[in-house]
Amino acid sequence: MTRTALISGAGITGQAAAFWLRRHGFDVTVVEKARAPRSGGYPIDIRGTALEVVRRMGLLPRLRDAHVDLRRMTFLHEDGSEVATLAPHAVTGGTAGADLEVRRGDLTGILHAAVRDDVEFRFDESIDTLDQHHGGVDVGFRSGREGSFDVVIGADGMHSRTRELLFGPEERFHRYLGYCFAVFPMANELGLSHETVLWNAPGRSAALYAVADDPEVHAFLNFSVPQPPSQLFRAPGAQRELVAGVFADAGWQVPAMLGALHAADDVFFDAVAQIRMPRWSHGRVTLAGDAAHAPSFLTGQGTSLALVGAYMLARSLARAGHDEGFAAYERDTRGFVTANQDLVGTGGATLFPTTAQALEQRNDRLRRLRTAPAARAVPAHSALTLPGHPA
Repeated sequence: MTRTALISGAGITGQAAAFWLRRHGFDVTVVEKARAPRSGGYPIDIRGTALEVVRRMGLLPRLRDAHVDLRRMTFLHEDGSEVATLAPHAVTGGTAGADLEVRRGDLTGILHAAVRDDVEFRFDESIDTLDQHHGGVDVGFRSGREGSFDVVIGADGMHSRTRELLFGPEERFHRYLGYCFAVFPMANELGLSHETVLWNAPGRSAALYAVADDPEVHAFLNFSVPQPPSQLFRAPGAQRELVAGVFADAGWQVPAMLGALHAADDVFFDAVAQIRMPRWSHGRVTLAGDAAHAPSFLTGQGTSLALVGAYMLARSLARAGHDEGFAAYERDTRGFVTANQDLVGTGGATLFPTTAQALEQRNDRLRRLRTAPAARAVPAHSALTLPGHPA
């Protein structure tokens, strides 16, 4: 008898899980609150064990074609003068020539093309209620539809509705890391190409990220704040006013960035945080990707954890029922997740110092990197040896 799976979220985690579950004969339905597959978004990294996942999916050649090939990172003082220009891998700890960096929209598009003919997608839809029983999970949807599934997977991001229904409010698992950020597009008025330029003042940073010779760049504003402004997460206008106030006296290109912020239709604002949970599953429902273990962009490992976790989850379910399968998924994946979440200890302090002294210490480290030997790969990126899938 065919097993059925419902996945909430058609992002990277959800579509990767759909791919592998379908490979193992599951009848898969994916619901997504957006009205269409999401495009755009800033570039993301695929490293270490995750490279083997996309190779086994048959997607590695297409992703190599989509690689954005970032060539340099330039760090600036508060007055706009240069601190250092470095190869990206010297800063990120990646492996030159092996790691991939692609636009988020390119990755989700490639994943969607790989699964759309074999999986039922319901856009403009989301889970409203979950009722578990011995035979399955009865699901009520926002549209009023109902359905029953053998297992349900919450792949609906850091602010997961599935997690809230299953385990309670996000605050129980939200580990705030002291920063908020906004990302949005703006005109490439500096003619940047395959590079990032990062301006810093204590507790504030502004970056322009050019993935190619495009007429637009990704603008990034990051700032420290003691407590997350939770009341603003559903108030876009107030978010923009907060960011504008924090950067009101900043120089360099920041005034132009603030103008673009107010004009942009596509602004992503959030707190820099992690999700840390004692367990990811309950009964026939489990969480995956950022819903279970968001590592924050400070680690650079969110996408890689999503791809590896989706693979491990599907493998475990293919080998056993939900009880044993979910237990194996957590047991075999958690160490890899924790090792990569712990990388946050090197990310924020390195790139976004909050005091003048810490900023100068960081700048000294960056200057030394210009003459340092090539950086070694970060062990956490490949800390899990990918097992085979059962036939």
